Parts: sequence; structure tokens; C-alpha cells
Amino acid sequence: MTANSAILSAAELGAELAGPRPPVLLDVRWQLGGPDLRPAYEAGHLPGAVYVDLDRELAGPPGAGGRHPLPDPDEFGAVMRRAGVSADSDVVVYDGGLGWAAARAWWLLRWTGHPRVRVLDGGLAAWTAADGVLTDEPPTPVQGDFKPSPGAVGLLDADAAAALARGGILLDARAGERYRGEVEPIDPVGGHIPGAVSAPTTQNTGPEGLFLPAQELRARFAGLGADGSVPVGVYCGSGVSGAHEVLALEVAGIPAALYAGSWSEWSSDPERPVATGPDPQ
Repeated sequence: MTANSAILSAAELGAELAGPRPPVLLDVRWQLGGPDLRPAYEAGHLPGAVYVDLDRELAGPPGAGGRHPLPDPDEFGAVMRRAGVSADSDVVVYDGGLGWAAARAWWLLRWTGHPRVRVLDGGLAAWTAADGVLTDEPPTPVQGDFKPSPGAVGLLDADAAAALARGGILLDARAGERYRGEVEPIDPVGGHIPGAVSAPTTQNTGPEGLFLPAQELRARFAGLGADGSVPVGVYCGSGVSGAHEVLALEVAGIPAALYAGSWSEWSSDPERPVATGPDPQ
């Protein structure tokens, strides 16, 4: 893998799996609000892939820190070691849908110091479209040795996100109608962090669920003010789809920090300001 690669194609993954040092595979199929997708994993997954539960293993218990607060690093490390992740492993993460859950796992591994993790572009759909093999055989991973060292990439708390919205670029990765406050299906109140710019992460991919080319992503983010000249941060509903936007920015060559608590944390405090409408304000 190249030093700056964050994604790989199904064809590239197939070649690596057939090579002398295949990557560790993590299957992070997940759907907001359920159902549990472990049965879908058990019915068919990439050979050797280990299932990782986003709600239980890639997040702490919901509460004041949001719906998907960061997991305890030691507990996260134990999950990764059981899945076969070592410090020198190449790791590839995939999910069955939008890529959001896979990006969450990618971001957590990067944040805790793992340098060699990538996301399968297009996920399970891209793999099966390329005639990739699936199996229902349970994996037998060898215990890994990965030990998390948090802080390797940018992380924002609520105060830092608010400051970045004024002094840099804070992108809101949710759907535009949630940003504008027209609907809010999950959290206590609709709207956005004052100063944040609407940037739905769904616009970073094409109709087949693959990321747009890096040049197109750079142009999109530059049009939003994120051209690499000022610090960039991202938030979403609970730190899942926002990780996907951070991944898109990585593909574009733009480093970005994640506000992991995101809108679910921000909106839980009635003292925090809320903006509505199409303008950042």
C-alpha cells in the first residue's frame, strides 16, 4: 500500500488477498436504528473477515457525549486484537451500504495510531459486482498485538468545533434539510452549529457508491472553503457519517479533524446556540 492511500478498489483488494501478505479484513455492516446486521454477515462475508459491531465495539454507551461517543481506547484495542489486528498489519474495512460504518472504523484506527488502514471503496456491493467470493465460514483470526495510542489525528470537542466554525471551516456532513432545521428525526432540535457549512457526505460519492475522483473532491471542498489553507473540521449526527466525510477529505488530500460527539452531543445542551436556515450564520 502507498503511504497516503485511504481507500482501495475491489480489484486491488482481490489482488492483495491473493498475495503473500493478505490484509486483515473487518466487516462493519450497520444500519442506524437497526436491525442487527450480524446475521447478514454470517450468511455471507469476505473470506476471513471478522464482524465488528459499531454500536457496541466502535462506540461507548450513549449519553451526554452523544449517541455514538468514542469507545474506551483499551476496550477498542482489545476488540481489534481479537480481530487479528497488529501494529504492522495492513487492515481493510468494509460495510454493506454507504461506507459510513467502515469509515468510522477507519477513523478510530487512525485516531488510535494505526498507520495502515484503508476502506474498500463501494463496500460489499463493489466486491460482489466484481465477482468477489463470499463465504459463510466463520473466520479464525490470529490474536493481534495492536495497542491504541489516541491522538494521532485531529479530534474536536464542542468548544473546539464552535471555535473552528468561526476561525476555520467546519463542515456539516448531514443531509441539507437537517442542517437547515427543516426536519430532525433523531436529535432534540434541528439546525446546525453557528458558522458551520452544509456539506452532505452523500455528495462525495457517485451513483454506484464509489468515491468521486480525488480531483473532483478537491474542487468540491474548495468550493465550500476547505481548500487546505485553513483548518478543517467535520461533524454529523453522531460521528459516523462525519468520519466518511473526513475520509473523503483524506482522499482529496485535505487533513480534517472530527467532532465525534457531533450534533447529538451539541443539541443535548440547551445552552449551546443553534442556527437554522441555509446560511452558516
